[in-house]
Amino acid sequence: MSKINIKDIQNYFFIGIAGDGMSAIAQYLSGIEKNVSGSDRQFSSTKKIKRQKQLEKEGIKCFPQDTTGITSKIEIVIISSAIEPTVPEYKKVLDLGILVVMRSDILAAISQTKKTIAVAGTSGKSTVSAMIYHIMKFAAYEPSLITGAGLIDIQKNGKIGNAISGKGDFLIIEADESDGSLIKYKPKIGIILNIEKDHKKLSELNILFKTFSKNSNILVVNNDTQRTKQLSIRKKNNFGFSIGSGFRICKFKQISFRILFTINGIDFKLSQIGRHNAENVAAAVAVCNIAGITVETSADALKSYKGIFRRHQIISQEKGITIIDDYAHNPAKLAASIKACQFPNSKLIIWFQPHGFKPTKFLQKEFVKEISESLRENDEIWMSEIYYAGGSVSKNISAEDLINDIKKYKKNAFYEKNREKFIHKIKANLKKGDVILLTGARDPSLKSFAEKVKNKIIE
Repeated sequence: MSKINIKDIQNYFFIGIAGDGMSAIAQYLSGIEKNVSGSDRQFSSTKKIKRQKQLEKEGIKCFPQDTTGITSKIEIVIISSAIEPTVPEYKKVLDLGILVVMRSDILAAISQTKKTIAVAGTSGKSTVSAMIYHIMKFAAYEPSLITGAGLIDIQKNGKIGNAISGKGDFLIIEADESDGSLIKYKPKIGIILNIEKDHKKLSELNILFKTFSKNSNILVVNNDTQRTKQLSIRKKNNFGFSIGSGFRICKFKQISFRILFTINGIDFKLSQIGRHNAENVAAAVAVCNIAGITVETSADALKSYKGIFRRHQIISQEKGITIIDDYAHNPAKLAASIKACQFPNSKLIIWFQPHGFKPTKFLQKEFVKEISESLRENDEIWMSEIYYAGGSVSKNISAEDLINDIKKYKKNAFYEKNREKFIHKIKANLKKGDVILLTGARDPSLKSFAEKVKNKIIE
């Protein structure tokens, strides 16, 4: 593919623009005064959904996925790996001879226009990206952001919250390993948080992350895991964060829904939960320190950090029952999420909706192992059926298979195909102090389901 020059292209069209990754890039381009339009199968010209209204408010023209938005003025069309060749718009674009590129290619082109900070790793990319943005904004760097999850601070203004076109030199992006696109980026600062089996085998992931580390001008790695640490051994420009060295995390404590710890002797206090979030902070602090921001300034900034959408987001604490909504969806993330919500003297009830039949099958053993080892004696794990997002796929596994395997570890595990029935089944046995953790990804109705759980529990 010929090199894409963002400065030379004015008219962009996104097929599948409602997706988190696509909508973020679209908003960024609109923010730098490009003409942006797009379509999505969820969109209608009469009954507009919330995401459609939010994009239009940003000056982006939205169309149903029926080819009506495709015109001869469009210079480039952006698609994601979810767009199949059978989509009519895709066919029309090819017939018209318009340049078609992948989402990752346009993001790579954008990243060449700024001092880019690319956050990579199996888990924590969105959170660390948000933390870096929050610190840099506090320090008056006016950074730009293209990420996968909405920042609560930005969402307060009615925005999606996953993109900002700042006036400063720095751009913060997520480098995704699931589609292998992280090797396309050549960032000023690259971060590798962790490497765990997810979507791809570890042997494949190691090759991808090795290439990413070589492409990064400055590399920041997690020195607490051998897989990440070994990538920095022969790299001259590298910095570490860890519990044992580099930007050191010490004196970690979780008190209710707050975490307290020190990094290199500086006190940090955040309205977050989980030891993994302390590690996320260390990564963000290391990066910001390289960019010229002191550890003390980072600590001050993060006192006001509100978090990101559906990352341990507290939905309700009424009637003595705490309800938490979280995005955790792979084995490592799910285990970390469970442990973060295991408060003393409280029972934890986890509801998990796996997404995708292929990834669930691929990670079946890891899911069973991580969940079983995380659960305490009185905790419960509930699962509803695997979320199906469409397309051609073999439905050769059920969430019930995972539950049956977890039961072999003598854990409290339950399968309820219809998630609406889950609410009624747990309500009668709830006690003051219990915590309900709702987890899952990709399904756009998960947020409304969390609200439904809250309303049923507190009625």
